[in-house]
Amino acid sequence: MNMLLSSFYQISANEVKGGLFDFNATLPLMALQFITLTIFLNFLFYKPVGNILDNREEYIRNSLTSASASLLKADELTKKYEFELAESRKKAQSIIKEAQEDAQSIVSDKIKVAQKDAEKLLVDAYNELSIQKEQALKSLQIQVDILSEQIKLKLLES
Repeated sequence: MNMLLSSFYQISANEVKGGLFDFNATLPLMALQFITLTIFLNFLFYKPVGNILDNREEYIRNSLTSASASLLKADELTKKYEFELAESRKKAQSIIKEAQEDAQSIVSDKIKVAQKDAEKLLVDAYNELSIQKEQALKSLQIQVDILSEQIKLKLLES
């Protein structure tokens, strides 16, 4: 048994000889595996993911650019429509003012015509009353003359 233990100890002592960094044929093999794994991961994983990220970044950049252009265009349209709205309001105010002035002139003209018609009616009524007054006075004069003749005849007869 001692022999078995001593042989085991010799084998383990031979293995421990290199330690943590053993520069034998395994180091280049490990380096080759690492480089192969890096190349493999680069082609299979990193490049597709990088392409996807680049495409996404380009899409976002394009979207931001188009959104910025749309925003500028919307601002220009807003300013244009606000200017047109202000002009329309000014035109509407001037049209309303003209319509009010026209209405006032029409009303004042109609009032003048109505006043002239009223004056004419008053003059006609005054003339008519004057004619009727003269007719009434003539009629009364005739009746007074008739009555005075009758009174005179009755006085002379009596």
